[in-house]
Amino acid sequence: MDHSLQARYGLKRVINASGRMSILGVSAPTDSVMEAMKQGGQSYVEIADLVDKSGEYIARQLGSEGAVVVNSASSGIALSVAAFVTSGDPRLSLRLHQEPVLKNEIIMLKGHNVQYGAPVETMVFLGGGRVVEVGYANEGRKEHIEQAIGERTAAILYVKSHHAVQKNMISVEEAWDVAVRRGVPLIVDAAAEEDLRKYVQYSDLAIYSGSKAIEGPTSGIVAGKMKYVEWLKVQLHGIGRSMKVGKETTFGLLQALEEYQDKADNSERERQALEALQPLAGLPGVSIHIVQDEAGRAIFRGRIQIDSSVAGVDARHVNDLLRKGVIAIYTRDYGVKQGYFDIDPRSLQGDDLQVIVSRIHEIVGGNKNE
Repeated sequence: MDHSLQARYGLKRVINASGRMSILGVSAPTDSVMEAMKQGGQSYVEIADLVDKSGEYIARQLGSEGAVVVNSASSGIALSVAAFVTSGDPRLSLRLHQEPVLKNEIIMLKGHNVQYGAPVETMVFLGGGRVVEVGYANEGRKEHIEQAIGERTAAILYVKSHHAVQKNMISVEEAWDVAVRRGVPLIVDAAAEEDLRKYVQYSDLAIYSGSKAIEGPTSGIVAGKMKYVEWLKVQLHGIGRSMKVGKETTFGLLQALEEYQDKADNSERERQALEALQPLAGLPGVSIHIVQDEAGRAIFRGRIQIDSSVAGVDARHVNDLLRKGVIAIYTRDYGVKQGYFDIDPRSLQGDDLQVIVSRIHEIVGGNKNE
């Protein structure tokens, strides 16, 4: 990889071993996706026509009634909430946050009210909703949602994410069962999920990131029932104007989506690549394990466990030094307090794995007090 562009603006080389994370730019689109962005960006279209036609194309790919391209999964949450809070009323949509709204409650399991770089509840409030948390941090049941439904309920929001609590939480199918039975719309935030067709089957509006599993440009997709997609489109002339999508982004996303349908399953190859971490097990207090994604996706990661009493340095310190090096190495670091961090192979390029191994050797094997 040519790092001259980073050097030109004084940016560090970054090794992304954390997965599809927004803080590092999520993913690296293919040449063909970038070419579609170039061609799309260098020509003119009627944007309203592009919104409609791109939505029709995506809906066919996902098996939904309708779809719309948004600029991120985050804005997908805000715009979906705004759609249900306003019921697509143009005046109320334009005057969101200025006019009182009776039906503005968004029911969400407490274990789903997570921070993913911004809090989910911030996006709900941005969309004119008010979060009603139900259940407990370690338990979310159907009746918790059902008992909270009232005349002020606008929608239920279900967050399908590795960030959310997994233990003792109802499935999306069970949440959909409650929504259908009680006649309340269900929004599913499935930002990083890989099964794009599944969640439109169990929701009124499903939200996906365009730049995570799909590996397109920074973008999002909201797909679902046509009536609600049309309600959401009204928001594009209100709060959605501050979240607008460039034509080049839409063309890049459509190309990435086309390629995604035929994308090979690389999970086994990625698992094999992680064997390059095994030599680190020779370091005192270091053990290496291969683990599967906590949300059940076909993603394998290398877990580097550090026993600080033997290694003389803890996982948090090693992780900090990796990030602060001349080459910034970002790991999946949710477990540092439990003494480990993970290496996600999906975004690794060139000699990245070798650099990671040698750097950890330096830190743990030698200069512990750098």
